[in-house]
Amino acid sequence: DDEIDRVLGLELGGDDYVTKPFSPRELVARIKAVFRRTTATPDTDLPEEAIAHGELKLDLIRFKAFWSGAEVELTKTEFSIVKRLMGYPGKVFSRGELMMDGIVSDRTIDSHVRHLRKKFGEVGGDMIETVHGIGYKLGDCS
Repeated sequence: DDEIDRVLGLELGGDDYVTKPFSPRELVARIKAVFRRTTATPDTDLPEEAIAHGELKLDLIRFKAFWSGAEVELTKTEFSIVKRLMGYPGKVFSRGELMMDGIVSDRTIDSHVRHLRKKFGEVGGDMIETVHGIGYKLGDCS
């Protein structure tokens, strides 16, 4: 319970610090305070229901993708990859940066990108560009 330990714990990213011995009532009160700080967000901070880039639109509430108004059926992983690319248009992502839980190989990303290109190609979309030797980026989507 030295001051240096408390300060270090907070500087390393802790929201609070409790020393022993502590009362269970105090611990519960501190946990509730942390929950209030982390879950109470003003309406202005709520995520938008949809994001768009050129002809590409993602409905984040219904997990649907559209190209020029035509719906494109995507798997959860494909949707996540497109959403990630749309979050930073023009940024080149390595395969490792696009991997998510459950994906065990960077070559699996290649397979998902191939499927995305096929699905969007069927409705006239060409959105994912390959940057050879690095990865993929979202194109201009027009």
